[in-house]
Amino acid sequence: MASKAKLTGATTANVAVIGDQDTVTGFLLAGVGAVDARNQANYLIVDKNTKHSAIEAAFGKFTSSPNVGILLISQPVAESIRYLVSKHTKLIPTILEIPTKEEPYDPEKDSIMQKINRLTGQNK
Repeated sequence: MASKAKLTGATTANVAVIGDQDTVTGFLLAGVGAVDARNQANYLIVDKNTKHSAIEAAFGKFTSSPNVGILLISQPVAESIRYLVSKHTKLIPTILEIPTKEEPYDPEKDSIMQKINRLTGQNK
């Protein structure tokens, strides 16, 4: 069963995930995974063999989909496409950067934390 968040009215949205095998598997086991009628999954597993263009395409697909309300992306993957993450200004889908087992969370790199720091005047 797919995890869904209510938006407005009868509209619902899925959570999409882009990350390493362990991160994506954890979210799939928690029920976040979904496959639509066109056999398109709401996740991308990124490893050393994943082409950069595939990551860019998945990010573009998830951020432009009306069915995605939250995009969870591991911070190392977000770093590899920082230029796309930084360009994303829409509220929905919200992009949340998450840590991996190998890489601890770094708030200095998180685009949402950077926006919060700018808004509150806490830029360094």
